[in-house]
Order: sequence, then structure tokens, then C-alpha cells
Amino acid sequence: MEWNLRRMESELRQINPDLLQPSKSFKKPSSGTITINVGGYLYAAQRQTLAKHPGSLLEEMVTGKKPVVHVDSMGNTFIDRDGPIFRHVLNFLRMGELVLPDDFKEAELLRREADFYRLSELAQALQDWEQQQATQREPAFLEVTDSHERSQGLRVYCSDSTFIEKVKNRLVQISKSRLDGFPEEFEVSSNIIQFRHFIKSEQGSRLVLKEDSTFVCTLECLKLEAVMLALKGGFRLLTSLDSSRGSVVQCEALHFVK
Repeated sequence: MEWNLRRMESELRQINPDLLQPSKSFKKPSSGTITINVGGYLYAAQRQTLAKHPGSLLEEMVTGKKPVVHVDSMGNTFIDRDGPIFRHVLNFLRMGELVLPDDFKEAELLRREADFYRLSELAQALQDWEQQQATQREPAFLEVTDSHERSQGLRVYCSDSTFIEKVKNRLVQISKSRLDGFPEEFEVSSNIIQFRHFIKSEQGSRLVLKEDSTFVCTLECLKLEAVMLALKGGFRLLTSLDSSRGSVVQCEALHFVK
């Protein structure tokens, strides 16, 4: 058996001398692909990917500015750092942006790795991601306010921009004519909808479109829709209702929080 294995190894070397040799990794400048061992995890990447940020530890290792000190049993350059977290470091180099799962809990560890690899851009991207996550954890506020700037209108403000999308989609559903998008009568931003073109009629204040005077909905109906969507979306009412006004839709302002 031992003789057969030696004979097979000899024949394989004759076919391809490099087949049974350890990976040359950083030692082969002509190779466009590099395999490195980070804490026992093997990662393969293009040389230009690892050298993307001049001055970083990886760039110095790839270009030969920093000599390789440690190699594994297969000849791959070995970096004694956290293996799983390096996945995010490498993805940042590949994509040029930091994409982390919503339940990511190792921000401090990733920050230390960014410092170790001297990737200031990654450290800044991580800081921006943490600020965004903190903002999303803050309570979402919703305000539904009557506007008397023209005849009669409604202002819907919410710190959660997804709620604004729900209001717009619901408005399309309850309108008698299909709306492809909000017309000029609506002023829409990421977190505010300002309805202004209400007209008074015997049936109450209605929101109309200029071109064909198409009936969309009454002010009371629109306000009630916003309130119902808020309650279904997990918001709770903060405003103390004035019982003399009779109902929610007759209040000048309603404030919610989630």
C-alpha cells in the first residue's frame, strides 16, 4: 500500500508538479487570487481586493511591503485574528460598503478588527451603521394635524417613513379613481404628507384633482384612515381628546407614539 501511494504521488507530480505543493499564496506575485487563513478560516480573494486601501495591513501584505511571518501547514499566510468576523471585513473590501444583518451584535469586535487591519474607512462605515441603528430604535412619533392655510387640509407627519407609504397606498385604495401616483396637490417628503387642495361642498370637505375634479375622499375620511392605520401599526394615542368636539376626526391635532 505504501509503495502504491508513493508511486501515485510520483505520477501526479509528473503530470502537475504544483498539484501536491502547498499554496504559494502571497509568494506568487503573478497569481491574481490569494488564499489566506484567518484564525483557522480560509478566505480566497483577488489580490486587488485585499490591496484596495493603501496603507492597510492587508495591502502591505499583498504588495510585499510587510513580510509574511506566519503560514499554516499548507503554506497559506496565517493571520491570528477572529476568523468569522473577517467575512464582514472582506465583504466591505469587495463591495465598498458595509452591509450587516439586522441582528448583528458584534460591532465592538468588528471595530477592533478594523483598527487592526488599519481600515479607517471600515471604522467610519461601522460608526454610521451604529448611528442608523440607534435612530431606528428611537420611538416613532406620528402627528396628524388639521391645516387651515388655504380652505381646509391635513398634515400627516411621522418619523417612521414607512408609515407615510402606508398612508399613500391606502389613499389610492379608497379613492374612486385609480391614482398612479400622488398628484401636485400633495406635497410629499420622506416623512410628511401635506394635503392642501380640499374644497368645501354640501357633502363636506373633499380632496379633488385639478384636471377632472375627481372625488378622492373627505377630510374626515382621510383623517380616520390615518388614525386607523396608526393604531393597526402599533402606535398609541398621546393626545387628550376634547370631549366637547365629539370624535377623534374633529380634533385639530392628534399625536401618537410607538
